[in-house]
Amino acid sequence: MRAQLTRRRILDAAMELFSEHGYEATTIASIAREAGVAVQTVYFSFGNKQQLLRNLISLHLPCEDTAGAGEPHAGIAEALAVADPRAQLRHLVRLTRAINEQAAPLLEVLRNAAVAEDDGGDMWQTNKEQRRFFQRQFVGALVDGELLPDGLGPERAVDICYALLGPELYHLLASEREWTQEQWEDWVHEGLCRHLIKGGDRPDG
Repeated sequence: MRAQLTRRRILDAAMELFSEHGYEATTIASIAREAGVAVQTVYFSFGNKQQLLRNLISLHLPCEDTAGAGEPHAGIAEALAVADPRAQLRHLVRLTRAINEQAAPLLEVLRNAAVAEDDGGDMWQTNKEQRRFFQRQFVGALVDGELLPDGLGPERAVDICYALLGPELYHLLASEREWTQEQWEDWVHEGLCRHLIKGGDRPDG
């Protein structure tokens, strides 16, 4: 029990320092100081900084390895059962918002780690593939309903979802520019409807 509490304290410290100072600038020694443990304890518990990041991903994004599994997440299956395509996209945005509210700082850390030190590159790639896999379910429903605007192919439609719903844009608007969650959700939903549905620029009814 004590060992589990120590591991969690180390993970919490790593998350705080990664988010505040960046992955590259955070050292094992600084994580140990923040957690109130010896440096050797961090190495014994996790091995290295990359393994710390992997454990944070597993803790905060437990479904991270489901991309390509062939079955949509339960929340996505429920959303796709809704008849109105605008309502389907609203569900998609809200599902993404829930993930971003919980994990956007961690995803920013993961992206920076992959770019700066090539740590977690495989995890970042898996996360990107997972997001596109889920978004493709919604685009597929629009294709089946012949709702995509003329000239817009499915892959380009997925690209639009990927850009508007991505943690990068969320971080820019919700964190840096301090948009509220509702402002981000409404703006993204409006953009998705305008770009992905014929005549989708009408307001919610």
